Amino acid sequence: MGDAAGPGPEERVRTSFARQGLMRTFGASLVSVAPGRVEIALSPAPAVSQQHGFVHGGAVSAIADTAAGYAALSLMPPDRGVLTTEFKINFVAPAIGDRILARSRVVKAGRTLTLAQTEVFAINGGTETLIAVLTATLMAIAGREGVTD
Repeated sequence: MGDAAGPGPEERVRTSFARQGLMRTFGASLVSVAPGRVEIALSPAPAVSQQHGFVHGGAVSAIADTAAGYAALSLMPPDRGVLTTEFKINFVAPAIGDRILARSRVVKAGRTLTLAQTEVFAINGGTETLIAVLTATLMAIAGREGVTD
């Protein structure tokens, strides 16, 4: 719960996510938020598909990176924002399923840099198949107008 210092981490993440135009365009939703952990889901649709009918790697990368960023933000002080400085993603299976789920966790939180990892799963009939793994480095931002979440 928030106090005089501002909203709590979950409220902060949810409020920021609601302002993300790209996630709204993709039809992505914030499934869960816990300290250092975030899950984002995407329902496959023609608007996020590639030529073979799979969810496009760009959409998979976007939800994976966004989940990593919010996992990092959930551990940062209220006066800090977060920006991705780099990420690497490995695709290990086609993104085919009833739902695509990006599950991120902070590996190491630092004062300036945070390392997070996201596993992305295709869910079919309740069965999860790993389709991608993203590793991201995120930087804490302070004192920059407009970057506090």
